[in-house]
Amino acid sequence: MRRDRELDKQLKRLEKKEFKILNKEENKLMKTKIAPAVEKIQEKIPEKLNSALETAFFKGFKLVFEKGLAYIDKTYNKEKLKMEYAYNNSEVNRKMNWRRMRKLDKTSRHSQTVSSLISVVEGGVLGAFGIGLPDIPLFISVIIRNIYEIAYSYGYNPEKDEEREYILLLICGAITKGQRQKEFNEKIDLAGRRLDLNIQSEINLEDQMRETAKVLSESMLTAKFVQGIPVVGAVGGIVNYSIIKRIGEYSSLKYKKRYLNRKK
Repeated sequence: MRRDRELDKQLKRLEKKEFKILNKEENKLMKTKIAPAVEKIQEKIPEKLNSALETAFFKGFKLVFEKGLAYIDKTYNKEKLKMEYAYNNSEVNRKMNWRRMRKLDKTSRHSQTVSSLISVVEGGVLGAFGIGLPDIPLFISVIIRNIYEIAYSYGYNPEKDEEREYILLLICGAITKGQRQKEFNEKIDLAGRRLDLNIQSEINLEDQMRETAKVLSESMLTAKFVQGIPVVGAVGGIVNYSIIKRIGEYSSLKYKKRYLNRKK
């Protein structure tokens, strides 16, 4: 009975955090100062760049999922994550409380910090040399590495095709806004429930890669355009940090929510 109360408490905390993300008000400075400046930059962006960026993201996802995962696996200790999860999960099963849940979250938080720092270096260095599009596979690798570590820290295997589809949806849910974000959030919850009940996915992996590429290109079009301009492009590190931070926080929330719902 006490365990159920603690479980409900943990889920309510997550739901409040999720509500804030989905109903976040636009910053006044962003609305009055930054948004108009962004619009002026967007007017100068060649039309072909949008389709080029979308194609680059799609090819980046294909490259990472087909050939890059062996490299990504070398950048973190998968077996250690599995062992830490097994121990932390057994402690939670023995007695669920705030302290033990926080230990379970620790690995996820560490991954987010490391990935965010990598993104600053990756985006800033390449941007300073005026490199915009070529860094996309590297940028996607950092995102996937981050989410993979989070998935393992909550006991999920991200290497299954169905879980990769879920990961692509997470990226969309993290970087969209308003009603579109809420729609993705519902898709993510439905996909997560289907996965945890072993119901066959209705999502096509390649189609989802295309949709995620489109969402990323729309979100980062201006940033990547600026990043292709020498020196000024150093802003890329800050942009990449912001995107990866949002994806990491949102992915951690959704995987933890799945983990807790699985306990019910």
